[in-house]
Amino acid sequence: MAALDAIDRNILRLLRLDARMSNASVAAEVGLSQSACLRRIKLMEKGGVIRGYTALVDAGNSDATIAVIINITLERQTEDHLDRFEAAVRKHPEIRECFLMTGGSDYLLRVEVDNAGEFERIHKEILSKLPGVLRIHSSFAIRNVLATRTRSRPSS
Repeated sequence: MAALDAIDRNILRLLRLDARMSNASVAAEVGLSQSACLRRIKLMEKGGVIRGYTALVDAGNSDATIAVIINITLERQTEDHLDRFEAAVRKHPEIRECFLMTGGSDYLLRVEVDNAGEFERIHKEILSKLPGVLRIHSSFAIRNVLATRTRSRPSS
């Protein structure tokens, strides 16, 4: 896909705020016809810029989970060590995200747990057994600030 222009970035901004916003509303806000707007959205979907849509679940829900952010430092940063670590991480669906980082740690992982006991199990059975791990630093998230950034929809 070609580079995104200002209109594409504006469409993405609107869809990030409300992915259920109608194509007509998006088109009106960015100053395009509905067909031109839909064509741009479809191109961004096909090109992988838009990878999907999701629902934000109320954090006050009793079924809500706790996000744990984990910084991992490896013993060595050779290609072999990185490859072995990444292959091992892919085997554990409990690890929701894994980012190769610059700075103080090599990887940043995100897991979601129901309670501290569940995280203790993941720490003992998974994280501490990942290959080449030198240090694990975990932080429990209090609240996802951006998860609540939806726009208010007008009431009907």
